[in-house]
Amino acid sequence: MIQISPSILSADFSRLEQDVVDVEKGGAHMLHIDVMDGHFVPNISFGACVMQSLRPRTDLFFDVHLMISDPLTYAKDFAKAGADMITFHYEADSDPQETINEIRDLGLKVGMAIKPGTDVKVLDPFLPQLDMALVMTVEPGFGGQKFMTDMMPKVEYLRNWANENHKALWIQVDGGIAASTAKTVADAGADVLVAGSAVFGAPDRQEAIENILQAAGVSL
Repeated sequence: MIQISPSILSADFSRLEQDVVDVEKGGAHMLHIDVMDGHFVPNISFGACVMQSLRPRTDLFFDVHLMISDPLTYAKDFAKAGADMITFHYEADSDPQETINEIRDLGLKVGMAIKPGTDVKVLDPFLPQLDMALVMTVEPGFGGQKFMTDMMPKVEYLRNWANENHKALWIQVDGGIAASTAKTVADAGADVLVAGSAVFGAPDRQEAIENILQAAGVSL
């Protein structure tokens, strides 16, 4: 099943609660929460306190993407703030196995992400332990970038592996996702699509979500 996870990085922060409620009513399956520390990526977004304030305002699944250097240290803060799943980067400074173990111990689903320049096969030792693998289809750190079609072989690799070994594994793509790119990523095997400006920048969020789903081959 294709799921849409709108990224609040593209929301209007002066009316964040309203925007989140709007996409929830519009049919979003998850809420993608991009956390950036200004070190791992050249931008800063927000911390656990913003999530904690938002948690009572929505029933959406919190899909937390830590684009930070030390996810092992901060995983507990985001768990307490209401995360349902924490995805961290293979390229971060924290030991990947220790970070997986910590997130599991906190009772959350766990995902691992890779940047465009990282070989997808670095995930091989960890895939059986993951709930989700995330392929970045832009360079992490800023919204509104152009979609990288050449990342699709990574998605295909993960889909083939999952079909053979771990059918419950979600494969997420993040970056440049809109109705115009949804078919490409769905055909490659992605089933969780992170859409930022394509959803939050649309005057009708429900229509935007439905357009992406239909483009991905979902019958509504």
